[in-house]
Amino acid sequence: MRAIRTVVHQGITGISLVCAAILFVGAPAHSSPARQGEIVSTAQDQKGLSLTIYNRDLALIKDKRQITVPMGNSTLAFKEVSARIRPETALLSGGLDILEQNFEYDLLTPQSLLSKYVGRQVTMVQRHPTTGEELSPEQALVLSANDNGVVLKVGERIETGISGRLVFPDVPPTLRDRPTLTMTVASEQPGLKEVELSYLSHGLTWQADYVAELNADESQLGFNGWVTLTNESGASYSNAQLQLVAGEVNVVTDAQQRNLGMVQKEVAMAAAPREAMAEESMFEYHLYTLDRPTTILENQKKQVALLQADEVSVKKELILRGNDYYYRDQAGDLGKRLEVGVELEVKNEKEHGLGMPIPAGVVRVYKKDSRGFLQFVGEDRIEHTPDKEVMRLHLGTAFDVTAEKKQTSFKKISGVGPYNYNYESSYELTVKNAKEEPVRVKVLEPIPGDWKILSESAPHTKETAHTASWLIEVPAKSSVTLTYTAQVRF
Repeated sequence: MRAIRTVVHQGITGISLVCAAILFVGAPAHSSPARQGEIVSTAQDQKGLSLTIYNRDLALIKDKRQITVPMGNSTLAFKEVSARIRPETALLSGGLDILEQNFEYDLLTPQSLLSKYVGRQVTMVQRHPTTGEELSPEQALVLSANDNGVVLKVGERIETGISGRLVFPDVPPTLRDRPTLTMTVASEQPGLKEVELSYLSHGLTWQADYVAELNADESQLGFNGWVTLTNESGASYSNAQLQLVAGEVNVVTDAQQRNLGMVQKEVAMAAAPREAMAEESMFEYHLYTLDRPTTILENQKKQVALLQADEVSVKKELILRGNDYYYRDQAGDLGKRLEVGVELEVKNEKEHGLGMPIPAGVVRVYKKDSRGFLQFVGEDRIEHTPDKEVMRLHLGTAFDVTAEKKQTSFKKISGVGPYNYNYESSYELTVKNAKEEPVRVKVLEPIPGDWKILSESAPHTKETAHTASWLIEVPAKSSVTLTYTAQVRF
């Protein structure tokens, strides 16, 4: 008879399974006994594997294998499937009829083995506390086993802390060494069959990250995209064809709460090929396909190249954004040192160096200093950006360009009801430039209600129904003051 040994160590609160090893006497240490009459299929039977990973913690896995089945009904055990499979989505094709299926994820561990033996006999082998030699084996009844330790009845005494090991006679049939999908299948013909198991799983995610480098005069940037793949599904995927879907696929929420747990993540940086992932439209989404197989190991992060563009046109803007609250009431001083934002505008067009659907992600921007050292200058998150659209990156605030603003007058012109007010207010905005060269600052004012500018020291542009803008040219080491009066009606 095969026996299983598990080593347990004494802890503060009894026996803690802080270190355990499960061994099968007379069998390889990594195996577990197959169920009688089961047809076991492992990753060694794979003839093809493909992954389609979506944005919201969802992946479609298509696992093609060759198996030999008898005629009639049999039990097929598909091992090395995702531990976070959605069993209700499983579909097996290839000439077999599925009569029943079960997803078994009660895995063989020292703790689960002990738990299954509550109320059953095991063999306890202790060590002499002085010499360390093993004492004669004793039969013990497992009374309790949980995270706090194990309680054993040995003869007429109770043991809660031992120095030694426990020997189990066999593996309970409900424990598996790996997550397994078992199916009762029917076949009209015996022999070798090629089947494909397709299913949805959680635990596989991807995100896009971008690295951009500005040139010396800040008119162009190099734009490189990476896809970061994270595998927390409880399985590895070797030589898989990889596809990514950008877009929001609707998924019905599963009411069952999932414990994601803590995983140890290994980061694997794939070599960056110059060619991008192939992109195509699919339904109302965009599909990106890697042109070579790749391996994603369990608890691993992997990065693969998405795109590379060397000369992308860019426009840098200094923008001062206002607020709409001070058009409704008296405000007075609106700030002595207002921050002026630094933004980059990138047109996603072929003539500007890009021109492909860009998945959502974080763009990190760098620039070389006067000594040629690369420096980080800011980052921003972008949404999915279709072709011909504009990406706007907010990188930070200007150090040498500031502003101060005050409301110089405010009065109510008319109005007696709650929705029939007419206000007139005036403002003075001073933009200061401490740089050695002139700058241009764009002032954006969100003005509520029905509005018009009555007077101004520089012409404005009506950007939207509720936004006025001014372009202020500020000489080096100087300042410029903008004044204007607005009338708003609610």
